[in-house]
Amino acid sequence: MTQQALADEIGATRQTIHVIETAKYAPSLELAFRIARVFNLKVEEVFSYHLPLD
Repeated sequence: MTQQALADEIGATRQTIHVIETAKYAPSLELAFRIARVFNLKVEEVFSYHLPLD
């Protein structure tokens, strides 16, 4: 799937998909759920979050 196709599917821009893929931007919960739904996956199967070590 292209960045543009995914963007069109979830109502975002191709640039938004690019910065999410390159870890320069963390998507909102709503956007994360939309992306997961496109791939018929759970959010935690698409995204992970690691707390920084203090």
